[in-house]
Formats: sequence, C-alpha cells, structure tokens
Amino acid sequence: MRSLPYILLLLLPAGMSGQYAGMGSWNILNVKYSLDEKWNLFGEAQIRSLKFYDDFHYYEYKGGVEFKAYNSVRLTLGAGSYQTYKEGGNFVLPKNNDEFRIWPQITLLHTVGNLKVDHRYRSEMRFTTSGYRNRFRLRVGVSLPFGKKKQGYKPFQVSASNELFFTDNEPYFERNRVMAAMVYKPSKNISFQIGFLHQFDYRINDESGKDFLVTGIYFELFRGQDRHPVTEIDPKDN
Repeated sequence: MRSLPYILLLLLPAGMSGQYAGMGSWNILNVKYSLDEKWNLFGEAQIRSLKFYDDFHYYEYKGGVEFKAYNSVRLTLGAGSYQTYKEGGNFVLPKNNDEFRIWPQITLLHTVGNLKVDHRYRSEMRFTTSGYRNRFRLRVGVSLPFGKKKQGYKPFQVSASNELFFTDNEPYFERNRVMAAMVYKPSKNISFQIGFLHQFDYRINDESGKDFLVTGIYFELFRGQDRHPVTEIDPKDN
C-alpha cells in the first residue's frame, strides 16, 4: 500500500472552529498560455462569498510564469493582489486586509499506481495592511483521471488535496485546507471544475470562511497549438 501515507494525510480532520457558518462560494477563472513545452504564462481571478453567492467578501487576481524543469518538476513565480472585506454584506468597508503577494513555488509530480500525486511547496512574501509577513504552504494532492481517452488525455478527473499553512512567527501553524473536486475537460483548451472545500483557521488575518462550493473554468492556450499535445489534466493550483 504505497499510497497509504497520502490517503492518511488527505483524511486528517480539519478540526472545529468558530468561523463563519454556512456554505460559501469560491469561484475561479484561470487562463494559461503555453509558450512551448517548457514555459507557461498564467493569469487567474477569484471571487468568494461567505454565504451561497451572497456576502461577497474577498477577491484576488494574480499572474506569473511556470517552467517545467523536468517532466516531474515545475517551478513557478507568481504575484498578485488579495483583497479581504468585512463580514455582513457584499464588500463591506473598511477592508480587513489589502495585500500584495509574491510567491515562488515548486511542484513535484509522480504516480502511485493509477493515482497522480502532486506535492506543492510555496513561499509567500506578503505585504499586508498590518505590515510585511512570511507564510509557507505545503500541499499534497492525489487525482485519478478516467473516461475514454482522446487526444492523449482522459476527459474526467477526481481529486483530493490537503494543504497546511505555516508562518515564521508564533504560533507558527495558521491554516488547514482540505478539498475534493471533479474536473471535466471537453477539449484540450478548456476544463470545468466543481468541488467542496473546508478550511480551519487557527489565526485568521485574511480571507475567512469555513465551507465553500468551488467552481472553476480553466482555459489553456497554445503557441503553435499543433506542436503542444495535451497528455493528462494538470492538478488545479487553487
């Protein structure tokens, strides 16, 4: 059972908290432009609500560059704006946090049987309303593509992931985020995602909320499209 450590990590309980109760929404629009087989550019926008498509309290937009060092190693440098508003309505002022963030990241990919396994390590340099902060994120995810293969990929994928957030100041541990999702890829250029996300915050200083319905649309564009065949669905980098 080589996959047992990953399954145990994904099933760790997220804990109980006094966070905002009820199901919120987490909505993603992502565009990736593949320059060649090694280099990608990407941009993403997100908007989140604490109730089901009500009490919108958070949005972010970010972009960056990704380099495929090897088939199993990807290096990313991203930056973006992250805006958090007060609870109790749609974009209630004053803001809880107005943040600019720079984040280098490394992603390791490999297989365990039919499972696709990804490990993501991200370091965040955060320029917030309360001053400069560091944060470190560790995520492990597993995914299983399925369906009749076409154009080098299977059109469906189920996935699960668990992510831990740490800082370099006491009490060090900040957040645990667990997600399960399904992705449908009708063509090589577009993917649709739907899932459920639960997070436990030990110390909240930015985006809040506990449970979310996650929806995502992912576009992938290619420079010289015929020269860049698609293999499998990539892990979604939420």
